Amino acid sequence: MSNNRLVWLTPDDPPQLFPPVGAALREPDGLLAAGGDLSPERLLAAYQQGIFPWYDEGQPLLWWSPNPRCVFRKGDLHLSRRMRRELRRSTAEVRFNTAFADVIRACAAPRRYEHGTWITNDMIEAYERLHRAGWAHSIEVWQDGALIGGLYGLVIGRAVFGESMFSLRSNASKIALLALDGMLSDGTFGIIDCQVQSSHLLSLGAAAISRSSFVEMLGRLCAIPSAFKDWPQGPIRASELVED
Repeated sequence: MSNNRLVWLTPDDPPQLFPPVGAALREPDGLLAAGGDLSPERLLAAYQQGIFPWYDEGQPLLWWSPNPRCVFRKGDLHLSRRMRRELRRSTAEVRFNTAFADVIRACAAPRRYEHGTWITNDMIEAYERLHRAGWAHSIEVWQDGALIGGLYGLVIGRAVFGESMFSLRSNASKIALLALDGMLSDGTFGIIDCQVQSSHLLSLGAAAISRSSFVEMLGRLCAIPSAFKDWPQGPIRASELVED
């Protein structure tokens, strides 16, 4: 049990003001601070420091920086041969930033294996503000004119901070992740942050790295904290994302 004490922030505190991530609690792992607000300035400052908000309805606003951190780097993503064969036959296509509001609400919808959601109305409004400002993005999977899966997150410099994903059909969210992985492979992005490790992410090849290594990487990837605009133009067929 860590002897560190939880720091409480107020909305009047400077948005970049957070405790050093090394002060985060060990139990629960990574809990760093509470309070503050979800202003664009505070959210952007938090992510660049390796911190993100995560809380349930009725809880105070909680800020986290877990150790280790779950990430995808170049070459990490692994898809089975069976799934690659299925994708080669898929008629789905990937689009970027055409339905952000639909994606974040689909991610917030109830799921069979979860009780409630951490994507509260306040969180939705906050990330929609970031989307309008060019910082938050959606990668969408469409089939026969219907949105069947996708993910959303932030891009700061060359770092992608994944927030959540959903699938209405088998493997749809993996198609969105594969599209992002292609942008890792070509050097557009340097890392995809998945925040907290899970057996599902690890099975896809995600790695658990130390918090200190993660923060050091952010120092390089977010050195120029610009919004990202260079998404592929037009839809991409899922079959085109799979190497021959």
